[in-house]
Amino acid sequence: RKSLYKKLAAKKMFVWSKRHVTPKEAEAVKKLQINGIDFIIENSRYYPNRQLAAQLLGFSGIDGRGLEGIEFIFDAYLKGSDKKTKILKDARGKGFDFDKTFVKSTGNNIVLTIDNTIQYIAEEALKEAVINFSAKSGIAIIMNPKTGAVLSMAHFPFFNPNSFKDFDRQCWRNRAVTDQFEPGSTMKIFNAAAALEAGLCSPDSIFFCENGAYKIGKNIVHDSHPHAWLSLQQIVKYSSNIGSVKVSEKTGKKALYNRLREFGFGAVTGIDLPGETKGVLPYYKRWTEIDAGAISFGHGVSVSAIQLITAAGAIANNGVMMKPYVVQAVTDQNGRIIKSFGPERVRRVVTEKTAKTMKKIMETVVTSGGTGIKAYIDGYPVCGKTGTSQKIDAKGKYAKDKYVASFMGFTPAENPAISVLVIIDE
Repeated sequence: RKSLYKKLAAKKMFVWSKRHVTPKEAEAVKKLQINGIDFIIENSRYYPNRQLAAQLLGFSGIDGRGLEGIEFIFDAYLKGSDKKTKILKDARGKGFDFDKTFVKSTGNNIVLTIDNTIQYIAEEALKEAVINFSAKSGIAIIMNPKTGAVLSMAHFPFFNPNSFKDFDRQCWRNRAVTDQFEPGSTMKIFNAAAALEAGLCSPDSIFFCENGAYKIGKNIVHDSHPHAWLSLQQIVKYSSNIGSVKVSEKTGKKALYNRLREFGFGAVTGIDLPGETKGVLPYYKRWTEIDAGAISFGHGVSVSAIQLITAAGAIANNGVMMKPYVVQAVTDQNGRIIKSFGPERVRRVVTEKTAKTMKKIMETVVTSGGTGIKAYIDGYPVCGKTGTSQKIDAKGKYAKDKYVASFMGFTPAENPAISVLVIIDE
């Protein structure tokens, strides 16, 4: 009552009492026949697929202005431009001889790279994983590594953009682009690639993995299972932290840092979505010995999900990184293309030889004894890498019982059609 009284007391020609009411509400108020209350038909955005790709699409507010996601960043195209028309008036000021449809704004269409079927499958699988393992949340991205086209960008928990105010704001955010996390062991493939590219190692180069405990200054690096001698290939297959540190020591801080920068870490990918984080990759001159070791197995460095899958896509695409994108065209109301977007080469990250060697190494991860055996698909050679990173607690220390688990891979190995990244929080 107070809120309504305040509106009606304002010195204005008219005020909104309520907007975007349901037809049932409008009909009930009309039946009251209260003098001074009128009704205006407005347009509002409706999302027929409800939660499907909601964090990617975003939503528009009560005035039709894009507030999140594609709706926000492509708002100017979607809302179109208002058209002007002359209205003839008689002596009493009443308009005549014009077509009201000419006054309306004409918006455009945004055509995405997202595949509805793949998006739905990814969301359902993600939902199942998060619920089954009592996790906080999950992200899954599926991309064509040859083009950079994003086929799916899934989040769980879901939210319905038709009633976005009913959901926690944390659900609105496209965390695949905006949030950063320590990648853990998925970083080992880029550490191995750096060593191969520098010409300092081959897949068969062997390293002593200290039987599970390696002292660096006052710190001790552990492996989940103790190993003695392992080849570079086995270090990736069994995901040895100590082996990864030994490889990084051979590569050197500067060479490792430069190769990680080439893979895109510490910089935005430039994807056509708002709020992208560039992550954190400290400058190599500031690395201590333990920093260099930790970065080699994915701690002390932060990445976004889109960065990680773009970097993996460069290996899948024989060493060439492609810029990720989700919008392929803007069309008018008649389907004519106003603006189009397509594959964009960023740079060569590693040689074709290094990329092909890394593919063979990554294939062993999903074979017997590897950490990613569950990703094996009969008939489709899979390249992959698992990752587990400890989370940082409120005090800035690593939590002993909270982890981010991930899997990153692509298939078929020789000529990859899709690359996939799945991240499960806690």
